[in-house]
Order: sequence, then structure tokens, then C-alpha cells
Amino acid sequence: MTTAYPPGPRLPRIVQTTVYAKWRGALLQSAARKYGDTFSLKLIPPYSEHVVVFSRPEHIREIFAADPADLHAGEGNRLLVHIMGEHSLLLTDEAEHARARRLLMPAFAGSSLRGYRTLVESIAKSHIDRWANGTTVPTLDSMNELTLDVIMQVVFGMTDERRRGELAPRLRRIVNINPIIFFGWKYPWLDRRGPWKRFRENQHAINELLYGEIAQRRAHPDLEHRADVLSRLLAVGSGENPSDTPLSDAELRDQLITLLLAGHETTASALSWACHELAMHPEVQDAARRAAHDGDEKYLEAVLKESMRLRTIIAGTGRRLTRDMTIGGQTLPKGTVVSTSILLAHSRTENFPDAAAFRPERFLDGSVTPNTWLPFGGGVRRCIGAGFSLMEGTAVLREILTRYRLSLPEGVTGERSRIRNITHVPAHGAPVRVTLL
Repeated sequence: MTTAYPPGPRLPRIVQTTVYAKWRGALLQSAARKYGDTFSLKLIPPYSEHVVVFSRPEHIREIFAADPADLHAGEGNRLLVHIMGEHSLLLTDEAEHARARRLLMPAFAGSSLRGYRTLVESIAKSHIDRWANGTTVPTLDSMNELTLDVIMQVVFGMTDERRRGELAPRLRRIVNINPIIFFGWKYPWLDRRGPWKRFRENQHAINELLYGEIAQRRAHPDLEHRADVLSRLLAVGSGENPSDTPLSDAELRDQLITLLLAGHETTASALSWACHELAMHPEVQDAARRAAHDGDEKYLEAVLKESMRLRTIIAGTGRRLTRDMTIGGQTLPKGTVVSTSILLAHSRTENFPDAAAFRPERFLDGSVTPNTWLPFGGGVRRCIGAGFSLMEGTAVLREILTRYRLSLPEGVTGERSRIRNITHVPAHGAPVRVTLL
């Protein structure tokens, strides 16, 4: 079988890797302009050495619909193993992934979401209560605190403010790690030095807190009556499904850290971008405020979705080929990582006419077609928390818009993106000025 990678940037691997780690959007957009819809990147560990990027809807559909045994998404995300752990839903494949997903899904089904809504609304109100009329709010920080509070209470059922206060700052340190940490994971001896040592110490402290919470919850007398995700996972192997194998403490730890980190950072970034865009576009904000007052959640959800499209949070998804395959007309060897570029798909004018405009109505008029809007991935790996994220986001926007008018602070005319960990966030924290209605 003859294989050849499609063309791509000719920069040395170390240069491509550095640009990919710090200015991923610029690299992808530049390569797409020069090489077209499909191109290759050559990177160095801990990133995959051969990455082929796709952005056409039919190619993305082909990747998402492929046999999970042929395309391993867990292997394509191995960069995160040092944070999430070997058992993380994001890092497992085939039978192990299917089991973890089956056990987690009930906690994020529609009936469960309805049960979480009141708690989410209460937490949102308590956080927005802290905003002061006429002040400038750094929305990225504010939304991070709010969504982390939500996820700790929904995932853990952690109502003790002291315990949340111990865990929250340590989770924030992981979210804010410098990309240089990624490169150190190839060399274990660095664990004894500088930022790598501090990262490991912080992670050990988080593990102690998580394992302590797991042990305390296992001993809780009314476990079966609790609705939080941890309690649901601890109940595996009893009740309605006694044939299921209970999760070990290590499995629980890895799923919990995955839900805690992935479940708050992306939503916080989306909400901060939404606040920024609403402040930039008063006419859209007026329409969203009317929707908030009228209980029109579809329009508020459209605002959130358009923010996720225009200001893409995760640049792409990766799948590692377990055998030689032809994808999108490209014959690729085993070991290649194929990337569905969310960022490029969201900016294609064929997918989204007037793609540079902030226009929530596109999500209400039926013009958004399958395999073009991808913030939650797709196929069997689609994010299990998608429904929760949209429910939470609309609840927060409703709380903000029924109380405040948003505007840009003096001297602020826009906001650029930067990479934090693996997400794209507002480089300056998306500050907005809030004025009581």
C-alpha cells in the first residue's frame, strides 16, 4: 500500500510545534489558505508526529462515522494523560471507553438535566449578585468561578464551602498551566525541578482531596438518595444494574477530574466570549434581553452556540489510525492522527455565510447543516456534557441579561484569543462594563 502525506507547512518540526502550542489558530488558518482543505502538520512529542487536518463536512462525517476500532480518539489525546489519568473518558478507546460512557451517560440524560437546573440557577444568581453596578467585570475569571462552583456541586455534591475552597484554586492551577509543562512530560527527571515539580505537587494535593472525598462518600449512609454524579458512579454494581463492575477509586478519580476540568473551563470560556460579543453588538443584546425576559431559551441558546462558533474554544479533535486507511481521498499509514479542525470548519463560508459576523439567528433558521458546528465533537465521542453545558450557559445568560446591560469598557474595541492549556480563551479576560437595568 503506497501512502503519502498531503502537503503542509515546511517549517522545521520544532518551529511548527512551538507555533502550534502557542498560536494554533494562526497556524491552521495560514496552512488552510496555502494548502487547501486538507494538509499535514509535522510536530514533536508530546504532540503526535504526523497530523493530517480535515475541515470539509463530508470528511468530518467520514471520520466521525468510522469504526472506533480503526480510529482511536483516546490515543489521539494522549497529551492529557498526565492530567486526566489513564481511565479518563477522553483517553480510553473501544470497550473501556464504551463502558465508561455507558456508566456516565445517565447522569447527563434529559431527566437528570432537569433535576440540576434549579441548582444551576441558584448558583448563577449567587455569583451575579456579586457584580456591582457601573463596574467592569473580568468575565473570564467570573465565569470560571461560577462554572467551577456549578461543576463541583453537581459532580461532587460538594456543598461544604471549605472543601470547595481547598479544591478550586488547585484546579485553577491546572487550567492555567504553561504549555512548557507538556514538553517536560517526556523527561521524568524534570519532575524534580521548577514548574514541573510544582505541577506534580499540585496534582498530588488534588489527588488527596479527590480520594478523600471518594472515601467519605462511600461511607455516606444515604448514598442511593443523592443525585450528584459521584454518588451515581459509586452506586454502580448495585441497585438496578447489579451485574456492572463497580468503579475502582482510580477509575473514579480519573472520571471526576475529567468532568471537573472539561466540565467547567470550556463553558466558562464560551460564556465570557458570549458576554464580550453581546457587549460588542447592542442590537443582538437587546434581542437576547427580550428573550431572557420572555423565557425564550432557544434564542439564548442560539447566542451561546454562535459564540462557540465564532470564538471556537477547542481547535479540533484527534483520532489515531490503528491501521492503514483512506480518509477524504488521502491514503494514510497506521499511526497517523487525523484531526477534524473545529476552528476551520466554523470559519468556512460554505458552512456559514458571512462567517465573520455574530448572528445567532443562523441557529434558528435551519441553515446550520450537520458536521459544520462541532464544539462538542461528534460520533461516538461526542461530549456527554453537551446538554448540560447548553443548559447551564442559557441559565447564566438569562440571569445576566435580566439584570444588567453589558458594554465594552472605555478604550476596549475588541478581544483576541490566546491558548490556555488546550482551550482558546479571551486574551485579556473579556472585560465588560455592567449597568443595572
